[in-house]
Amino acid sequence: MSAEATRPTDLARPSDLAWPAELAGRTPLLVVDLDRLDRAISRMAAHVAGLGLAARPHAKTHKCVEIAQRQLAAGAVGLTVATVGEAEVFADGGCRDLFIAYPVWAAGERGERLAALADRVSLQVGVDSAEASELLAEALGGRDVGVLVEIDSGHHRSGVDPVQAPQVALAAAAAGLRVDGVFSFPGHGYGPGGGAQAAADEAAALGAAAEAMRAAGLEVRVVSGGSTPTADAADARVLTELRPGVYVFYDAQQAELGTCTLDDIALTAATTVVSRRRTPQGGQVVVDAGSKTLGADRPAWATGHGRVPAVPDARVVALSEHHATITWPDGWELPALGTVLQVAPNHACNAVGLADELVVVQGGAVVDTWQVAARGRNA
Repeated sequence: MSAEATRPTDLARPSDLAWPAELAGRTPLLVVDLDRLDRAISRMAAHVAGLGLAARPHAKTHKCVEIAQRQLAAGAVGLTVATVGEAEVFADGGCRDLFIAYPVWAAGERGERLAALADRVSLQVGVDSAEASELLAEALGGRDVGVLVEIDSGHHRSGVDPVQAPQVALAAAAAGLRVDGVFSFPGHGYGPGGGAQAAADEAAALGAAAEAMRAAGLEVRVVSGGSTPTADAADARVLTELRPGVYVFYDAQQAELGTCTLDDIALTAATTVVSRRRTPQGGQVVVDAGSKTLGADRPAWATGHGRVPAVPDARVVALSEHHATITWPDGWELPALGTVLQVAPNHACNAVGLADELVVVQGGAVVDTWQVAARGRNA
């Protein structure tokens, strides 16, 4: 499709691509469109509720207390986090129900921090081995913490085969831990056309694991799964809760997967055009947001390192640390030097992890600034 055919009828001038003028001179920085953020939170909450499931969104995407509070206000039962450090930040921010969704090795200081967390919040932790369960129980010293056995549903990272779930669960119970159920991450859904199959794989694996655990005399109260690209295909006959994360912002790779449209992307980098030139194919624009702002994540199937949502045929084709090169389609006027563009990163989680704060805009004006409170809390 030609650039002219994809040009929105209400977008004719380079100035229409810009963020608020007050951001000039402050770039690069990450900006959140508040209306799009709230719309995404509401839509996912309604979708999960419509399935009859609990929502436990993954906060590693945004790492921001203000966004977590919006998710909880929309009906989330609690939050999922990636690390003990993230859990501590959101506990400080008022969240009282947290799931650390990976097999935690509770040695030394980490075990002490988990015990302190358990005194403050309702806590669940992932396990996938008897050894990790025993160490966790020792660190917790009898505190009431639930564990979910991680099941490998096709992503082939951590987790056990469904038939091994009773073995891990029984070891955890013998160590004195409360076994709540099973969980999985359908990470193989992050590929073109993969969402529905990954959701089916996850449902099959979790269903088999839950059945095996019940046959071993264990109660399974929680069957936790889901991700943003698999949420639409989630199997409510098997799952009890969903843990999507990227949906709050979406990003360029989610748009390319068809999970969202470019108009749904709530997180973009505000970045200034510092160089431009005409080419036989249209043009080239260089902006001041590179890999240290956008992140360097580019899956093999992605068509670039990021997108310009207002110009669908533009592509970020090269990144250095502090600059990005964007090919500009024929038929579009090149943005003027000094224009502050919106560029959507490929992977919102990576970009947010590089930022100290998020600038919040609504109706074309800056309305707030939110700290990325869990940035760097990787342990």
